[in-house]
Amino acid sequence: MTRLLGAIDQGTTSTRFIVFDRRGAIVASAQQEHRQIYPRPGWVEHDAEEIWRRTLEVIGAALASGGLAAADLAAVGVTNQRETTVLWDRRTGEPLHHALVWQDTRVNDLVAEHARAGGRDRFRARSGLPLASYFSAPKLQWLLEEVPGARAMASAGDALFGTIDSWLLWKLSGGPRGGAHLTDVTNASRTQLMSLHTLDWDPELLAAFAIPRAMLPRIVPSSGLCCEVRVPPLAGARIAGVLGDQQAALVGQACFEPGEAKCTYGTGCFLLMNTGETPVASRAGLLTTVAYQLAEQRPRYALEGSVAVAGALVQWLRDNLRLIASSAQIEPLAREAEDNGGVYFVPAFSGLYAPHWSATARGVIAGLTHHSRREHLARAVLEATAYQTHEVLEAMQRDSGIATRELRADGGMVVNELLMQFQADILGASVVRPRVTETTALGSAYAAGLAVGYWSGLEELAENWEADRRWTPAMSAERRAQLLAMWRKAVERSVGWID
Repeated sequence: MTRLLGAIDQGTTSTRFIVFDRRGAIVASAQQEHRQIYPRPGWVEHDAEEIWRRTLEVIGAALASGGLAAADLAAVGVTNQRETTVLWDRRTGEPLHHALVWQDTRVNDLVAEHARAGGRDRFRARSGLPLASYFSAPKLQWLLEEVPGARAMASAGDALFGTIDSWLLWKLSGGPRGGAHLTDVTNASRTQLMSLHTLDWDPELLAAFAIPRAMLPRIVPSSGLCCEVRVPPLAGARIAGVLGDQQAALVGQACFEPGEAKCTYGTGCFLLMNTGETPVASRAGLLTTVAYQLAEQRPRYALEGSVAVAGALVQWLRDNLRLIASSAQIEPLAREAEDNGGVYFVPAFSGLYAPHWSATARGVIAGLTHHSRREHLARAVLEATAYQTHEVLEAMQRDSGIATRELRADGGMVVNELLMQFQADILGASVVRPRVTETTALGSAYAAGLAVGYWSGLEELAENWEADRRWTPAMSAERRAQLLAMWRKAVERSVGWID
């Protein structure tokens, strides 16, 4: 049996290719960033062609660094930034517009128009999602209305839609020369066009957003043979696993039992809880989504809460205020203060996501006094991520009726031990960092490996998971309550800032 697995990890700011062994250890990897395009305030775009070039580059670099070839890989998984919307010409393979990124808010007016016709939750029963600029459907509707000729092309099946996974699968499998137009159930569940119950495109949702079915990809399980790669340097490899990035991290963290939860601390902050074979309707502003589906098995569902600004707030402190020269400096600077000095930072730069879903919120720094120093602001920046995560996990516990005693953490910010300890303190629960922190890429590799028999099943993957570091709560309940009360007061000042 071939000894290795590959994973394409296409994220918001960069693309990576990672090769794993059977134990989940990294054998080879390469990474490339791509441009963030901001045409107007609130507009965020990516060049899909640039992402495609970066994907080929990192595949080649990783294979070369490990002295590997496509034949050394039993299978390849794909994981991707979700909701980001690509529209391209089936005949030429050229994008018809820059991709609209999940963070993009240009469709706020369109979302409000849909909400006026039936409320923000009018599609929640079908899709599991509230109306928000976050999801793909309003972004695709905007593209069809604003790109000249796009709607006619879409109706004829000549303009294709996909999230980034679909775009890469189509290009990898041949593009205009017979490329496979596919997406998996996890990515499809983030478009607001798929029924959570049928796992197929929903006619009522397509009609509401005026989306021609002819332009949509075929929905497949997360783990199962998808297509064969036809382009070098990966020609001949089998794509056998596809997962949206946060669902991939859930799989990579081996959260296979109901109630098990993970949080990925990256540009944003994403918390998912496995709820088993039954979708749980949220009453607390969370998303109901597909967690994963293995071939020929029933899907597993999850509750999700998304925080728009987490690591991005550290970058903002570095790039906009220039209080630090590198992101790594945030922890030592924050440690210079014993506490936050009464300073709270609500980073609602483009509104608040779960559980508030407020498009009118904007960023607020509250509690400043003559005593406030830059180290207090640094600490408030880190604490903002922990407070927002607490809000989401608290809402999940209310919805599911399950008390979470442990949160599995991954993503770039988990190296920040001050943040991890504060997260445990404010949750009143353990926070655990795994031995392998590249859980997003690992999850897609797991899905691909299961499909080709590389691993025997979920039990073997659960045995693969090992803790690297565990943080336990050290804060009194009284102090925790005081801090949370002040945080909620700051959030109240943020909501409704924009009329």
